[in-house]
Amino acid sequence: MQDAAPKPLHLIVACAKNRVIGLGGRLPWHIAEDTAFFHAATAGQTVVLGRICYETWPQVRSEGRHPVVISRNSALAQAGVHVTPTFTSALDLADTLPGKIMICGGERIYAEALACGRPLRLQLTLIHAEIAGDTFMPDWRHLPWRELSRRESADANHRYTFFELSLP
Repeated sequence: MQDAAPKPLHLIVACAKNRVIGLGGRLPWHIAEDTAFFHAATAGQTVVLGRICYETWPQVRSEGRHPVVISRNSALAQAGVHVTPTFTSALDLADTLPGKIMICGGERIYAEALACGRPLRLQLTLIHAEIAGDTFMPDWRHLPWRELSRRESADANHRYTFFELSLP
């Protein structure tokens, strides 16, 4: 019997025009519409994330999510939370869990996902501003993405675009 093909990866990220995704382990903005979109898109899915993302996301285990945390700190494991030391082992485990595999960051996790060779979907909220930060989304723009959807929006502080992009 042949093994099933690995699942595609769904990267989900909000980043500024200068690729900033974090500052001091937190998002450097608050965009309620994007937060709601992120929670809805990841509900019921397998979420692969690094330790800092895990520690700063209190709702990671709610709404039926299946967290897979990439960390060498096995003490992070608890009921319903899987901990694995490498990106490759995280994907092997995520392939056995229900739902889509949602890659939720941080910087190194996104870089490994972009380079892993699996089919990719990128759910990107692009904030049309230069924002100060210390954590960055690896450059994705050079890849041959196909745009599946685009929706413009704004709040009192920022203009932003929701994109869904696909790589074969």
